[in-house]
Amino acid sequence: MIDTEAIAELAYDLARRDFSHQFGGPELGFREKPIWQKVRALGTRLWLDTGDIDEAKTLWCCEFEALTTNNTLLNKEIQKGLYDGFVREVAKAIRRVAPGIDESPYSSGLILEIAFVLNAYHALRLVEMFDAHVSVELHTDLGHDVERSVAYGRRYYDICPERFYVKVPLTPAGLLAARRLGAEGIPVNFTLGFSARQNYAAALIAQPRFVNVFMGRLNAFVADNGLGDGRNVGEKATLATQRMLIGLRDAGRTRSLLIGASMRDGSQVAALTGLDVLTMPTKAAAQYEESPASRLSPQIDTDPDVQLADGIRFEDFDATTLWNVPQAFRGCVEGLLREDVDSMTPEDVQSYFARHGFEDFLPEWSTQDIDTATADGKIPVLARWQERLLRGDVGLDALMNLSAFGAFATDQRALDDRIRLLI
Repeated sequence: MIDTEAIAELAYDLARRDFSHQFGGPELGFREKPIWQKVRALGTRLWLDTGDIDEAKTLWCCEFEALTTNNTLLNKEIQKGLYDGFVREVAKAIRRVAPGIDESPYSSGLILEIAFVLNAYHALRLVEMFDAHVSVELHTDLGHDVERSVAYGRRYYDICPERFYVKVPLTPAGLLAARRLGAEGIPVNFTLGFSARQNYAAALIAQPRFVNVFMGRLNAFVADNGLGDGRNVGEKATLATQRMLIGLRDAGRTRSLLIGASMRDGSQVAALTGLDVLTMPTKAAAQYEESPASRLSPQIDTDPDVQLADGIRFEDFDATTLWNVPQAFRGCVEGLLREDVDSMTPEDVQSYFARHGFEDFLPEWSTQDIDTATADGKIPVLARWQERLLRGDVGLDALMNLSAFGAFATDQRALDDRIRLLI
């Protein structure tokens, strides 16, 4: 039998090797930037969406507080070869303490453990450089497993409770895992959200520290599928989500904060000022620095206009799912909260929503569905899904979530492939 405790202890030691940091200590030499001070003054926390230390150093200033990494961004760093020697060393150490560990490709054994150590080790380098909070993401193989998600989430947090946020994906299993981790006081960044209703359910059921709207991918879906110019779709969903969360927080029902994620352009900073958190790719942050808004004001009450192509209606692609939280859906969530949620399985949660008229919220995806979405990449091809969207079998937010998870899984597979070749 494999000694999982011994592996966890070893992974902790390997990840924290040479890590020495004074949290909240003396300034690290980063300066203040008035253009970002103005954004912060209106209530928006500023994060950078990158795992690249050199890229982040060109923009980091006192007004930034966190960095987000994910399977895609970590894969970019690993593919540079910076950690090849470390990978071999980690593999050798794990084999020594767990000689019978499963070494098959894409297994839950050796490769997953090495990937875990790599993610934590790189995240700690970010903490050292910037004294930042860093979101560390679970391996995509854990996305449908509650128990293992909780176990690895605890392990991430234990490595750096001062600065780590644990990223858990929005799946039925992720919803339950995030709930359990949050109940233990572990700050969860509940990722892969695309709509106000997804985040309404997450904020009440899982109570994570953060929820997300991946707004740039929503805009790209509309533009890439010829439904309109793609502007403001994500912003409309994001601002609707923020207003909804403010209402829940004011009522004392959640503490969840909203991250505006998947930004594509610096102009979105001014359009979303007042949002709880903006996490910006370095390109978008640099664009805003080059051309900052002359005047800023809170935009939370703004409902931006979305221009569709001639003859196209929101109903043609289930767009209103992104920003509407109907009373019937709210009632459905309230009913779930009266159930014994902590004893539920992911399948129980799916069937609950389906029985109450929201089969489209957490659909039961077939293997063919998953393969189709993964082949399309980050942005679904509408023609493959439109009939099901019109029937209400699938929600647009659920479809975008499926595609996003598939894209991350593809990048996770590329990272795992590099590990496998090295060991």
